[in-house]
Amino acid sequence: MSIELVTKYEKYVDELFATESKAQLITNKDFTFDGAHAVRIYKIGVAEMNDYGRTGASPGQWSRYGEVKDLSATTELMTLRKDRSFTFVIDRLDEDETADNLDAASALARQLRQVVVPEIDTYTINEIATNAGNKPASLELTAENLYGEIIKGSNALDAAEAPETGRVLLVTPDTYLLMKQSPDIVMETDVGNELRLQGVIATVDGMPVIRVPKARVPENFGFLITHPVAAVGVTKLESYKTHIDPPGISGSLVEGRVAYDCFVLENKAKAIYYQEHAASEAV
Repeated sequence: MSIELVTKYEKYVDELFATESKAQLITNKDFTFDGAHAVRIYKIGVAEMNDYGRTGASPGQWSRYGEVKDLSATTELMTLRKDRSFTFVIDRLDEDETADNLDAASALARQLRQVVVPEIDTYTINEIATNAGNKPASLELTAENLYGEIIKGSNALDAAEAPETGRVLLVTPDTYLLMKQSPDIVMETDVGNELRLQGVIATVDGMPVIRVPKARVPENFGFLITHPVAAVGVTKLESYKTHIDPPGISGSLVEGRVAYDCFVLENKAKAIYYQEHAASEAV
C-alpha cells in the first residue's frame, strides 16, 4: 500500500539578501536636470594678492592695488549618460497557481531592491573612485597599516581644505574586518538608530563608517574617503508601471525606467581619497 504525503506550499518567498542604497550618503542633490538633458556650471577664478603701493603705483601700473586682471570664467558640462529600463510579465494563471506569491507588486519591489539599487550604487561608487582627486599607489592593506593609511587620507583632505565635518569612510566587509583586527583603531560604535538605518556602523577619526557590499565597488577596492559636496547624484526619472491585462497578455505587464548619473565636480575632486588594495601574491 502506498501513501501520498501532503506537500504544503506556504505564502512565503525565499528572498535573496539585498542591501539598501548607499549612494545617497555620498552624493549631493545640488543640481536638478528637470527639463534638460545636460547642466553646465561655471568655475570662476580669483585674483592673486599683491603688495599695496602705499607711496604710489609700481612702475607700469596705474593702481596702487596692483595689476588689474580679468577673472577667469570657464564651465564644466554634465550630460546625463544612464537611461536604463526593465520589463517582465506575470501570467494570470502563474500568479494564481503559485498561491499569489508571484504577484506584480512584490515582484516590482524585489526588482528595485535586488537589481536597480545595486546597479545605481555600483555606478556611483565607481564614478567617485575613478575621478578621485587623491589616488595614491595601491598597497596591501593590513591590520597593522590600515589606520595609518586612513589618517593619510584624512590629511590629504585637510591639505585640500575640504570640509572637516560631513566626511564619510566607505569600506568593504573585508576592510572592515581588518579595522576590527587593527590594534590602533578604536571604533566608536555608539551610533544612533537613524544613522544605522542609513548604513552607518561606526565612526573612525570623526568619520561615519559605511560598509558596502564588495559587489558594488571597483575591483581591489581598499577604502574611500569622500565628502558629499564632491559628487552630484542625479536621478532625473524614476517611472515604474504595472499594466493589468494589456493587449496580448492575460496578466500583469511590469515596466520600469530610471535615468540617473553621478558627476564629480572638478574643483571638488580633492575632497575624495581612494586607496586601492593590492593583494599579496601567493608564495
